[in-house]
Parts: sequence; C-alpha cells; structure tokens
Amino acid sequence: MTRPITAGVDGSEESLAGLAWAAREAVRRGLPLRVVHAWRFQQHDAIDAGDEDTQAQWVRDGLAEAARSVTEKHPGLEVTTDVVEGTPAEALVAAAAEAETLVLGSRGHGRVIGFLLGSVGQQVIAGATRPVVLVRSGDQASNEVAGHEIVVGQQGDPEDSAAALRFAFETAAARGAAVRAVRAWTLPPLFAYSPGSLKLLDEAGGLEPYEKKALADALKPWRERFPDVHVVEHVEMGSGGQVLLSVAGRAQLMVVGRRAHRSAVGVRIGSVAHGMLHHADCPVAVVPHE
Repeated sequence: MTRPITAGVDGSEESLAGLAWAAREAVRRGLPLRVVHAWRFQQHDAIDAGDEDTQAQWVRDGLAEAARSVTEKHPGLEVTTDVVEGTPAEALVAAAAEAETLVLGSRGHGRVIGFLLGSVGQQVIAGATRPVVLVRSGDQASNEVAGHEIVVGQQGDPEDSAAALRFAFETAAARGAAVRAVRAWTLPPLFAYSPGSLKLLDEAGGLEPYEKKALADALKPWRERFPDVHVVEHVEMGSGGQVLLSVAGRAQLMVVGRRAHRSAVGVRIGSVAHGMLHHADCPVAVVPHE
C-alpha cells in the first residue's frame, strides 16, 4: 500500500506553510498528498457560527482552496482532501497512522498552535505511530538548498535511533542533501560505571572515543544503504538539546526520535523533542521509536 504524505490544515498561516512543505516532499518522493481538516460541529451563542451544514461547507470550501494552492504549483501531484470528524488529537493521530508522514503547522518559540492548542500537540506527537513534521509559517522552499543539512540526533544503542536515522537518510537521499548525525554526551556519575562499562571505555581509549565509536556503529547500516548520502559525524559534550540547537542553523530539517512518556500530568514527548519544537527555526520531524 502506498502511504500518502498527509498535511493537516485549519486555515492558519502555519498550517498552510506545512501544506506547502508536504506538497514539495510528496513531489520529491513520488507520493500522493492527502489534505485533512479535523472538524467537530460547535455551536456558539456569542457569534453567528452557522448551523452544522453551514460549518461543514465552510470547512470543505477551505480544504478545496488549500488543495488548489498546491495543485497550481505542482500540476502533476495527486491530491485528495478529507474532512475528518472528531476531536483534533484523535482525528490527527488516526490520519497519521495511514500516512507516510503527517505534516502540521507550528508557531515555534512557543506553543504549537492550530490543531495543536495546549496539550493536543503533545497528544498527537506522542500518539502518532508515524513521523510528524512541524513547520513554521516562515518556512520557504529556498531553505531546502544545497549546503543545508538534514540534522539528526542519535543516542543510545543503534536500535534506539534506527527509525530517526532511516527517516533522515531517506529525506537526504530524496533531496540530495548531506546528513549531520549528532551524538551528545555528558559525564555520568561514578556510581553508574560497572566493571563491564569500564572495560569498554578502556578498550575504546576513553569517553569521547567511545561515543564516536557508538555513533559510527549506529550509522554503519545507513551509510551502506545510502552510499551517495554524504555524512558528517558530530560528537560533542553537552546535553542533547543544547548540542542539536547549536547546529540548527545548518539544518533544512531537524530529525529527533521520540519515546512517549506518561506521567500524572499527561503525556510527555521528551526534553530533546520538546526543545527542538519550541526553539529550532527549521522544520522539525519527530519520529517514534520502533
């Protein structure tokens, strides 16, 4: 089954920028584009919001206009539109399950908006089983140029970052871009060392060489699968969020992995993903772990 690139739109500048990004990516990958609007009838006493049929027609008209904005630029692109009824979070998580990638608008430097007001954004990102890309309103096609890299964070064992690395390499191959793979490391407390870990560190020649080898091992299968993609291995001491943001200016896309965490106050998507969504200027892809 061919999965589409799916863009969620709500008429905001951010969502329309996300739609434009999704259309370009669909063309590059030879995939269809699906444009969805998550909608549920709401009656407002304070304003004349129309009845259910009227609101539904407004939504369909808005979707049609959004679709025209991309078919005019990409005449050969296959585009479908859908009004998905239900709460925004549930509707978008369901749309993501059927997509190659779900693309949404994001304000950046603050809360994710549009479909993603408040906790809804975290629910979508944490609940989606496919990658979710967040795009800011100022995003332009000119940002996707030679010299701007696909930056991807790598941490833990190779399998921990396999999904994020796959997404980064596939995107880089489709764009003819380089991949900058970033592994950040910090000094662990002394009690964290075991005899086995001390032996590995001794064999590697110290902490930094150990981290460089760990990154090289994680990248090896993807280098072999995508031999034409130029790779920069970036190992730096510091927190994952700080190190990734320090190279965000090089990026046309930032890719981070996500393992959802549930707590008493709701769903958390991890500090690194959270930091990138709030502070990175470029589009950010959040890829669930396999």
